[in-house]
Amino acid sequence: MKFFLETWYLFAVALVSGGLLAWPTLRRGAPAGGVTTAEAIHLINREKAVLVDVRDAAEYAAGHVMNAKNIPLATLETSTALPKNKSLPIVVVCNRGAHASKAVVMLRKLGYENARTLTGGLAAWREANLPVEKTA
Repeated sequence: MKFFLETWYLFAVALVSGGLLAWPTLRRGAPAGGVTTAEAIHLINREKAVLVDVRDAAEYAAGHVMNAKNIPLATLETSTALPKNKSLPIVVVCNRGAHASKAVVMLRKLGYENARTLTGGLAAWREANLPVEKTA
């Protein structure tokens, strides 16, 4: 016990250091169940994940992840463009991740238990130098 009392400041430094290391992830607001760009690519290539972009049509046209389906958030619950197979992984994309989190909640209520957000959204995708396409 004497050791802990004499070295309490070392534990405080360790705690603060851990918090500072975790800060970028916490600041980004990574939702539970979010996937990184690398994990998204793995899901697309290995598990046939469906990419769903929930931004409006104009934002989607200005630039989106290749092969992503555009289903605006406002129309998500009534969309017929969602996959029939509800067990397929779905990766939801928006600009930074906030709208995608709302979409994941909606999708899970609809029975898509494997719906996840792309952590950092399209911005993270671009930062990773992954392909983005525009539609005319």
